[in-house]
Amino acid sequence: MSFSFFKPSRPKTPQEVSKAIHDSLTALDTQTVAEVKALEKALEEVEKNFGIMRCMLVGDAETEPNMEQVSQLVLEICKEDVLALLVHKLPILGWEARKDLVHCWSVLLKQKVEDTYCCEQYIEDHTELLDFLVVSYDNKEIALNCGAMLRDCIRFPILAKYILESASFVLFFKFVELPNFDVASDAFSTFKFFDLYEKLLTSPNYVTRRQSLKLLTDFLLEPPNSHIMKRYILEVRFLKVMMMLLKDSSKNIQIAAFHIFKVFVANPNKPREVKVILAKNHAKLTELLQNLSAGKGDEDDQFEEEKELIIKEIELVTQQPNLGY
Repeated sequence: MSFSFFKPSRPKTPQEVSKAIHDSLTALDTQTVAEVKALEKALEEVEKNFGIMRCMLVGDAETEPNMEQVSQLVLEICKEDVLALLVHKLPILGWEARKDLVHCWSVLLKQKVEDTYCCEQYIEDHTELLDFLVVSYDNKEIALNCGAMLRDCIRFPILAKYILESASFVLFFKFVELPNFDVASDAFSTFKFFDLYEKLLTSPNYVTRRQSLKLLTDFLLEPPNSHIMKRYILEVRFLKVMMMLLKDSSKNIQIAAFHIFKVFVANPNKPREVKVILAKNHAKLTELLQNLSAGKGDEDDQFEEEKELIIKEIELVTQQPNLGY
């Protein structure tokens, strides 16, 4: 009598795990709403394969992960385009599968094979995956999953830079105001990573500085985004960036920076820290502004009027008591 059915199944190789995930995710394409049972079975298969992947990546209560297998799995997942499937099939997956996916995604991105972060390299070559994750914040079912995955991506400067310069970046300003509190909070957590934006604004590359500042100016000065501007002008570090850009060698950058800088100064509810910075630097700021000109024409007259008002406001700030600068 054979007792072979008591024997544990042979552990799958990284190649087999990758193929199983690929095939089960691809199988979801053939399912329709009318085939409810078939779809349920396919989703169960995906969930099972994700569990195997998670165990191979992080181990379980009894075994530690085999790092050679982990490296091989990372290579296979990139080679077979499984990474793209993980992103694009996210909206279809069940709660448990999404939870495993987010956990595995974080581990996969952190893995180096020799000296290369293979998954980061794959995403760099398939940046549409980042756009998909950003846009998916609008889907409340998967918004938190996408947020976690995005934050893993933007720990890599080159991926963060892509999002900052992409058209989809401005969506974050919308997402932080979503009515769903959990989603809005998660979007804001991701948005905070974009303090990296300061690095773009102060980049040694002129084109990067100008494009980054243009995007920021166009967005912040749009009337529907006034609530974001109100939040922005409370931050001293952002004021310092604009003050630095007022000294830029490019006149275009100086003028663009002025249009944001003036909102910091004109704000009737300036935080004390902002007042202190303005007061400490009032002489240099006055000189910079007096030497700044927009050009010729009707718009130049308005620009000069605004400049004079801002200079006077800075002077008034310096006269306020108890700033202690």
